[in-house]
Amino acid sequence: MYDLLPGLSVIEASSFVASPTAGLYLAQMGAEVIRVDQIGGGPDFRRWPVTENNDSLYWENLNRAKKSVALDLARPEGRELLQALVRATGQFVTNFPAKGFLAHDTLAEGRADLITVRVMGWADGSPALDYTVNNAVGYPMLTGPGPEPVNHVLPAWDLLTGSYAAFALLAALRRRDATGQGGEVRLPLSDVAIGTVANLGGIAEVLHTGTDRPRLGNTVFGLFGRDFTTRDGKRTMIVVVTHRQWSNLVAALGLGEAIARVEAERGVSFAADDGLRFIHRDALFPLFEGAIGARDHADLAAAFDAGGIVHSAYGTMADAVRDPRLVGDNPIFATAADPSGTSYPAAGAFATIPGDERRPPLPAPRNGQHSEEVLAERLGLSSGAIAKLFDSGIARPA
Repeated sequence: MYDLLPGLSVIEASSFVASPTAGLYLAQMGAEVIRVDQIGGGPDFRRWPVTENNDSLYWENLNRAKKSVALDLARPEGRELLQALVRATGQFVTNFPAKGFLAHDTLAEGRADLITVRVMGWADGSPALDYTVNNAVGYPMLTGPGPEPVNHVLPAWDLLTGSYAAFALLAALRRRDATGQGGEVRLPLSDVAIGTVANLGGIAEVLHTGTDRPRLGNTVFGLFGRDFTTRDGKRTMIVVVTHRQWSNLVAALGLGEAIARVEAERGVSFAADDGLRFIHRDALFPLFEGAIGARDHADLAAAFDAGGIVHSAYGTMADAVRDPRLVGDNPIFATAADPSGTSYPAAGAFATIPGDERRPPLPAPRNGQHSEEVLAERLGLSSGAIAKLFDSGIARPA
């Protein structure tokens, strides 16, 4: 947690990953993020993984440092309260549909400088999820050895969209500060996905070659990179991204003479050409398999570290949790008094700002924990008026 966004308040009405991620990152940098949910929790409130008491560890971690207001959004009075909160605050992040009671034009009535950042599935408003968008842009047909598609478990497009949404909100705020102009920013998952494909050269590659890239399994496209197994059975990934790393890797494995013979036979030099190392992997990989397979992992790791060679043994997520460098000694982690009552390392801001105090991660709120506070401060409602809302079930405290 850092205090880089003091005075910025954002209303968030969202669920699942992308939109809550935007709010999380803003909160981690010091913004006041007020998440408004249906009383009892939205559709992601019990999403797995869950504890024995059915508390969602997923929800608890995507909503750290936020405030929670619980309204009955099925009733007109609840929807009107959410609209009023958005107008009073002036900044809104959501993945609710572009039409309906949270349409930007509707919300901007009486608040022309309102900024809305809306996460969507497809640009036409039709629904999509990370996993279906990923299928549409073709990555599952590049992953693994084939021929069957291979889905990945990381919701990359959700996370990229959430990050871009936080950035887009700050960019829109900068424009408003300069011009007074509000507006809506729409971020479809599909556009983030296909735009990323384009930024990485994928569209140009397919149109230039006239075909899809071949399936390469764990081999890195265009570089010398692949997984190898050591003598003691450790499977490790090695990737060469600089010419110096290549030279040091060859030296560490004692392969200089063998590689020189391949170069002479094929009339090439691998010293300063990533592409040639990739093209001639059929001759290089067996040499590395033999050299790596003849040594234990600890011995190789020490030699690779000394040479600045990028490598990592494959491990499980349980291994990562027990790794001091990743978790135990990592200052982004600390425990928090979470609603689930479960104690574990919680992540704060990923960025480190030298010289600026890092505050520990804050817990997620309980559903409705800040209803009274926010309705009073943002809408100026009296305690009596708030009590009536609670009694009628339009709003609810924790």
